Amino acid sequence: MRRGLIARSPDQLPDAALDARLARVRAAMRAEQLDALIVYTNNTRPAGVSWLTGFVPYWSEALLVLPRDGDPVLVVALTFRVKTWIERTSRVADVIHTPRIGLEAARRIAAAKADASVGIVDFDNLSAGIFDDLREGGPRLALRDASALFAQARAKADDAEIALATKAASIARHALAQIPPEGADLGKGLAAAEAAARRLGAEEIYLAAAPDLARDHRLRRIEGEVAHGASFAVRASVAYKGSWVRMGRTIGCGQAAREAAVAQFAAAVGGLPSAGGFARFTSWTVEGCRMTQPLELLMDSAVAPSSATLPSLVSVQARIDIGGEPVLVGAPALLGEAPQLLASPNFD
Repeated sequence: MRRGLIARSPDQLPDAALDARLARVRAAMRAEQLDALIVYTNNTRPAGVSWLTGFVPYWSEALLVLPRDGDPVLVVALTFRVKTWIERTSRVADVIHTPRIGLEAARRIAAAKADASVGIVDFDNLSAGIFDDLREGGPRLALRDASALFAQARAKADDAEIALATKAASIARHALAQIPPEGADLGKGLAAAEAAARRLGAEEIYLAAAPDLARDHRLRRIEGEVAHGASFAVRASVAYKGSWVRMGRTIGCGQAAREAAVAQFAAAVGGLPSAGGFARFTSWTVEGCRMTQPLELLMDSAVAPSSATLPSLVSVQARIDIGGEPVLVGAPALLGEAPQLLASPNFD
């Protein structure tokens, strides 16, 4: 369950932006002869529905039903008492409340066309129970995987999406800047970082740390009081208005090593989607949103790059050894003709 404030800001996510996204998806649906599209959402997989409607769930789950020629409807497994909140924080024609969201979604589609062709975004990760209810509610519906269609439709970020990611990156950077290199208790520094992010409007922040890079570079969640070494790293995953980014910072390493790592990191990001620039890095990861998961693994140092087109908004994390010093660095980036970082990973 989320803990931060979720509120829709029409100035940050205008109706015109949502209309353009819906039009883009509907054009793809017409090309694929789909009568309707279904997109799943819950608090861990909110990205597809939030991109189309602005809706971000605190908890539970829902299905967005998007007819090819009609308005989107949200079918939620929540009680009626949250209806007005959902209507305030999202842009849908109607909110339907039912414990069996698959059954109701299928019935609504089948009522318009019993043998409709229905695309399901992120089909492979849809629960068996919801799929069975879709079958029960619309036995003649032709259910198809629409993952590639949706990923392609949302691959290029619009101005509103870029602005929200930039704001999320600014929050993450400010939060990480609150962690001092001195002081024995890393937990206090992480608490200060989280508090700073929430004051700036983050709806969620997850912090992971490698407390002593001389011993272990793996990032993990920190509980309670934890002493840190002379050099340690922290990664912040921040959500703002449905937009997720990651940023990483190494604290306590030498200035020369940090500057060299940041320079090489920026150059490697500038070469994406080619992974050639990361040849000198010990490890690296590129994440982004293609369907429902906010930060999906797209390519990394352990897996051959996918042939699928990368979305234009990504978060990149990497580790490089400079003069024997391990340095972890990370930042969101905008890909395209001239790939660039959305926020500087240099904290000096």
